[in-house]
Amino acid sequence: MASEPLLVAYRMPAVDHGNSVRCNVLSDYWTLTKPEINFLIVLATAAAFCVGCGEPLTRFPWVLLVHTLLGTVLVASGAGTLNQLIERQFDWQMRRTARRPIAAGRIEPIHALVFGTLLSLVGGIYLALVVGLAASLLALLTLVSYLFLYTPLKRRTPMCTLVGAFPGAMPVLIGYVAATGKLNAPAWLLYAILFLWQFPHFMAIAWMYREDYARAGYEVLPHGREKARFMGWQCVLASLALLSVTVAPLVLRHVSPAVTGGTLLLSLSFLYLAARLAVVRSNAAARRLLLASVIYLPSMFVLQVLTRV
Repeated sequence: MASEPLLVAYRMPAVDHGNSVRCNVLSDYWTLTKPEINFLIVLATAAAFCVGCGEPLTRFPWVLLVHTLLGTVLVASGAGTLNQLIERQFDWQMRRTARRPIAAGRIEPIHALVFGTLLSLVGGIYLALVVGLAASLLALLTLVSYLFLYTPLKRRTPMCTLVGAFPGAMPVLIGYVAATGKLNAPAWLLYAILFLWQFPHFMAIAWMYREDYARAGYEVLPHGREKARFMGWQCVLASLALLSVTVAPLVLRHVSPAVTGGTLLLSLSFLYLAARLAVVRSNAAARRLLLASVIYLPSMFVLQVLTRV
């Protein structure tokens, strides 16, 4: 009997090691899908679906919403995986991305290719069969433009952010068309909000990791003195446009003062932080703007949904 604890002690590491390896593999594949980006995609898609639907809770098409989110996330996960596959030789040169599964050599490129392609195809087919052809085509258009326009342009021109903002704002169109079968003014308003939001959001990231990006050969910011000016203008102009796009429609439609006031306060706060980064040009200011952008987007989408209730 006294030897049993000893036997258990010798067996446990092998069991734990096997479980640990399986968990690590699953974690790596989960990381490939870029779950933090998928969270924002789910949020944007769901908000647009709710704005487009306009049904009371008793008749709300919850099942269709779940199908829409599932298909969209599958395509987005495939895009995230294939993006990391394409950029693997550059990711390992950046401290921020060096530990990504493909760049670090924990997942073979061929496995990532199969995984990403399957996710994309399954998601696109799922949307076409269960949600609608329009939603599927928009999702696949997002995938193609993200991988074959935005991704290579990151190494060629700082205008890549402008190009990438077009597919980056597509989730709201997917959610809206899934709910209504068409794209009209409210859909394009949501598209404009998400389109403009991306500029201060990404400029904050680009400024925080500007040395990392330069080391890997990414042209997300210009060289020399133009770097700070370019970052500042992209932050401030986009935030100013965001202020007008979010507040003006509410004033014209005489939406409740509480919603209008909340939207105005939120957009003014975001503009202030964007302007502060443009002036002080510090990593701390960029970090505050990045945090604010992550708070701003879901808050703004909640307010947009409230205007339709």
